[in-house]
Amino acid sequence: MDKPVLKDSLRLLSSLGKITSRSMFGGFGIFIDDTMFALVVQDKLHLRASDETINLFKEQGFEPYVYKKRGFPVVTKYFAISPECWDEPDSILIQAVVALDVAKKDKEKQKSAGPSRIKDLPNLRLATERMLKKAGITTVEELKNTGSVNAYKAIQQTHSSSVSDELLWSLEGAIKGMHWSVISAETRNELRKQL
Repeated sequence: MDKPVLKDSLRLLSSLGKITSRSMFGGFGIFIDDTMFALVVQDKLHLRASDETINLFKEQGFEPYVYKKRGFPVVTKYFAISPECWDEPDSILIQAVVALDVAKKDKEKQKSAGPSRIKDLPNLRLATERMLKKAGITTVEELKNTGSVNAYKAIQQTHSSSVSDELLWSLEGAIKGMHWSVISAETRNELRKQL
């Protein structure tokens, strides 16, 4: 049961900001201002590592948390601190500050990088991603380079059933980063003319 370790961890780390926890990875994620930087699982506190701190954590004997997903092991960037560290809470706090900084930077990188898969773009789902893949468009970059009209035409050529104009608006919105319903009537007419 992770509850005592979770309580001790929350108490110790609360000086870093507004702290919360929620169930995840079979344990509890610890967040400061909605940024997860620590994990309590298997009665151990795990701190987020970066490419720079992984070796330091390994040198200190910290082990990464590994869980199974669909039967395969997944190694996380969360490393269990050794029980001896609890004898020096200040050292945990120092490492937690670094872990929080790493997590915040990673979160910012993810925000600025944008979606990595087509289905993650606005308006698009897995079904649309599959349609585009069948039409030869497999990445977000390819979709943007192809443009909504040409992507729509490619889908029309590879699918026996007719596709609606809404798909064209959805593709345009996905490329522009907006919901298809806010695409102006003028833009819709321009797109339709290009078909």
